[in-house]
Amino acid sequence: MTDRQTGLTAIVPAAGIGSRMGADCPKQYLQLAGQTILEHTLGALLSHPAITQVIVALAPHDRWFDALPIATDPRVLRVEGGAERAFSVLNALHLAEGEWVLVHDAARPCLTHGDLDRLIATAIPCGGAILGSRVRDTMKRSDSMGNILGTVDREQLWHALTPQMFPSRTLLRALEEGLALGAIMTDEASAMERAGFTVRMVEGRADNIKVTRPEDLSLAGLFLSQQA
Repeated sequence: MTDRQTGLTAIVPAAGIGSRMGADCPKQYLQLAGQTILEHTLGALLSHPAITQVIVALAPHDRWFDALPIATDPRVLRVEGGAERAFSVLNALHLAEGEWVLVHDAARPCLTHGDLDRLIATAIPCGGAILGSRVRDTMKRSDSMGNILGTVDREQLWHALTPQMFPSRTLLRALEEGLALGAIMTDEASAMERAGFTVRMVEGRADNIKVTRPEDLSLAGLFLSQQA
């Protein structure tokens, strides 16, 4: 575990619009069990004793965040997000106080402290780690028309989750180099992999879902009620 005085910085990219939800506001501001999704997400991070700073990357014209009570928490900072996740995280890294950072999706409200504890305990001695869940279903590969080309061996396949935890300066350099080369980086681990670092996978809870489609909202609500 980290020293409370140095602490960990959590970065939450929240500049997306979540168009697949078909809502009149970005998905992170949809209501879930009496709060917005983003409030649940930030609350899970802020309530962990190792996390002393949370930086939220917001869209330039975000008009919802300031209305949330959690926006006044002195541990919460905001930064302008970018058109892509990598730009949002990079902007936040320039404000990060901690030697280590955790990057967590804004729309993953069901994160538990148990998963955070396991991630932190693994990432620091290994130099970086992410939460993941093992692929349980049969995996198929198709062509662009949806025709099955073959069955993919699911052994050692994982769903990449968040948080993803890395040394802040190392991640900053990896993102800067990747962006300069036009590399495709869908998460922080892919930036670190491209830069030649080994990233450890930590098995996390399968209920740490990302709210992406309308049906995910009720499922996340069920998981939160069970955790409570």
